[in-house]
Amino acid sequence: MGKVVAQANMSLDGYVAKQDNSIGRLFDWLQNGEVEMPTPAGDFTLHLTPPSLEHLQQWVSSLGALVCGRALFEVAAGWQGRHTLDVPVVVVTHEVPTEWVDAHPDAPFTFVTDGVESAIAHAQKIAGDRVVTVTGGTIAKQCLDLGLLDEVAVDLVPVVMGEGNRPFFGKLSAEDVKLGNPTVCVQGDQVIHLVFPVER
Repeated sequence: MGKVVAQANMSLDGYVAKQDNSIGRLFDWLQNGEVEMPTPAGDFTLHLTPPSLEHLQQWVSSLGALVCGRALFEVAAGWQGRHTLDVPVVVVTHEVPTEWVDAHPDAPFTFVTDGVESAIAHAQKIAGDRVVTVTGGTIAKQCLDLGLLDEVAVDLVPVVMGEGNRPFFGKLSAEDVKLGNPTVCVQGDQVIHLVFPVER
């Protein structure tokens, strides 16, 4: 069974989005290089520096499934039925969006209504030995609280977003959660790619 990894582009002060869910400058590094890389779904083209290109290609090639919450699914308009990373998506929700499902009959999306643990288990079944990535702060927080994460991957961007924005994890149930020493995968241009093991 593959790892479960929470991944985010994050500001220096720990935010993954603004309060209105806009991303500010967090994704600028995806367009500040000289090497073109179409996204796996082919919906747009990235322009990366060679170090970030190699890192991103390795990350994408490791993925088997993605887990997100309903809020991110709605903000992204369901990625029009095909996620940018071109992997199966498991959405944690209270109610299945039946109209969306009917409109996208071939979309590799599963809607799980009985909680995060069930969603992760379903995603791991889909992914097999490949990585399950968890995206969106609310779901990442729940996974960390429940001890479901193996690693936290952060694309750390040198920007300070300030008070009132959306933190990666937010308030945890535990007093704190200890992570292991980070691996600095690579330093790109205006981004550092880090991976932290979760200690259990």
